[in-house]
Amino acid sequence: MEDVDEARGAPFHTTAFVTGLGRGIAGALLFALPMQMTMEMWDLGFAMDRFRLALLLVITVPLLVGIAHRIGFEKTFSWREDIRDAMIAYAIGILASAMILTLFKLLTPETAEQDFLGKIALQAVAAGIGALLGRSQLGTDPDDAEDEPDSGYGAELFMMAVGALFLNLNMAPTEEMILISYKMTPWHALATIALSILVMHAFVYAVSFKGGHELEDTPGWHALIRFTLPGYVIALLVSLYCLWSFGRLDGSGSMPALMSTIVLGFPGAIGAAAARLIL
Repeated sequence: MEDVDEARGAPFHTTAFVTGLGRGIAGALLFALPMQMTMEMWDLGFAMDRFRLALLLVITVPLLVGIAHRIGFEKTFSWREDIRDAMIAYAIGILASAMILTLFKLLTPETAEQDFLGKIALQAVAAGIGALLGRSQLGTDPDDAEDEPDSGYGAELFMMAVGALFLNLNMAPTEEMILISYKMTPWHALATIALSILVMHAFVYAVSFKGGHELEDTPGWHALIRFTLPGYVIALLVSLYCLWSFGRLDGSGSMPALMSTIVLGFPGAIGAAAARLIL
């Protein structure tokens, strides 16, 4: 079934949109469920600094719009439709988070208003991203692959940031990131950096995965400088922001903060490298 939007003369595929919506709900659950079952996230919903929470919610909006432009509930033809899909994804994230948290009795009529709103708002970030990623995670229509937008350099870096966030949101709130960083020596940190870069480069460029870049006509050093190293820097910045946002760096000196960022940057780098494969 398809209707025609006379304003832009393009078909609106009702069935495809509803199918994408169903995938979005499934994606919200798939992506956010690990966070919804994590004790640290329950506590952060109440204790997280409200400015940092508000900033995270604000940043999520353009992030969702960007993802919707690349991977939405359906093929889109304008930024207005991308914004529409992003808002729908956010709404799905809010509803899915409220439903799951209520199911687990983490939200009750006795829950304080600040705790109630904080838990839902925090969980809705991951669930909203998952709602949009559901289309790629859970399969697309055969014809969609031919209609994906071209990937420019900026789009590649953006998807790397989303890939890093994909894994970091699940790990940054946990105490283990800080514990691992305290156990590591500077030599361990240097080895982690080297391994992160090596894995990133091999994951996308040296190994011919679906969606990966081939090195057939491109020197390896060119791909390393143009994609791998900037991708790792992006993964570190995303890791630093996640740790700061969740208060994991509060009271820490520069060296502990750096070590924690390097630790979280390892899964972030893998997520960034695999962005074209898993998103």
